[in-house]
Amino acid sequence: MATGKEIAGMLHELVDRDMTFMHICGTHEAAIARTGLRSLLPEQLKIVMGPGCPVCITPQGEIDAALDLVEKDCIIATYGDLLRVPGSKGSMESCGGDVRVVQGVHKAVEIAHKTDKEVVFISVGFETTAPTVAATILGKPPENFSILSCHRIVPPAMQWLLEQGEAKLNGFMLPGHVCAIMGYEEYEHFPVPQVVAGFEAEDILLGLLMLVRQVKEGTTRVDNAYPRAVSREGNVKARQIMYNVFEPCDVEWRGFPVIPGSGLRLKKEFEQYDAQKKFNIVYKHISKHSACACDKILRGICQPSDCKLFGKVCTPRTPVGPCMVSHEGACKIWHQYHMKKS
Repeated sequence: MATGKEIAGMLHELVDRDMTFMHICGTHEAAIARTGLRSLLPEQLKIVMGPGCPVCITPQGEIDAALDLVEKDCIIATYGDLLRVPGSKGSMESCGGDVRVVQGVHKAVEIAHKTDKEVVFISVGFETTAPTVAATILGKPPENFSILSCHRIVPPAMQWLLEQGEAKLNGFMLPGHVCAIMGYEEYEHFPVPQVVAGFEAEDILLGLLMLVRQVKEGTTRVDNAYPRAVSREGNVKARQIMYNVFEPCDVEWRGFPVIPGSGLRLKKEFEQYDAQKKFNIVYKHISKHSACACDKILRGICQPSDCKLFGKVCTPRTPVGPCMVSHEGACKIWHQYHMKKS
């Protein structure tokens, strides 16, 4: 494999027009920012972030639902990234309830085994984390355990972005973690260049080179620049487990409208573990009122430093929007690495 410097040189030779590619993975953004990779790219080549942070795309109505469960005296188990995401009535960190940070769904089940109180796991994530939750449900956890399913599926969001055409995209860098589970066959119908990329600087540069070559050739296909972890069919067993327990549903994404078939809900035979039904919780649409630009950042039409609140009113200590909270959030990443508008 060529070195990063050599690949960057090839990009400078090939890029002769404006090209914009979107990645859909917070880990990609972290790697790009940490390594200063954008500084190596030709001026006409842009890579923008999309809805690749599962915490960031969780709408405020689902955060409010978690806070409603706190008021029902449930023990809430959640990933640490979700603690400080603002809801209409504060955050899970500030709510005063019994909210516990766990490393995964199995730890939430352990809590349920040790108490008589109801334990609800706030189950966020893309297709990467959903199979482990599904496997846990198949393991028949205790009756006082349930999940608030906030899972999302990536391809429908890509379809929506392409239909809107806001970001004028030439192609996508596909999320390596998601594709390790799902493969990339379901992306092949999109009529744009796509590349599955890994997470080292050289992986990302190689992915960009393959995308640029597709644009130059006038071709549209899915190339795999991450074969050491991803195959076309993905992890068939994990995918089967996920769809044994979950089924697609229409859900809202933060910054997006309701996208058909873009969420995962528990099938009817597992509804005893569905916190929404168990506690009669309703997801409410919350209209945006602040100047926070998270919605535009997640759609690739704005970068963090364009936001009037970035680094001023909105910081990791005092986040206004979710993109400044999660370690996969673009605003927190840019703030951490002191990135300025480019």
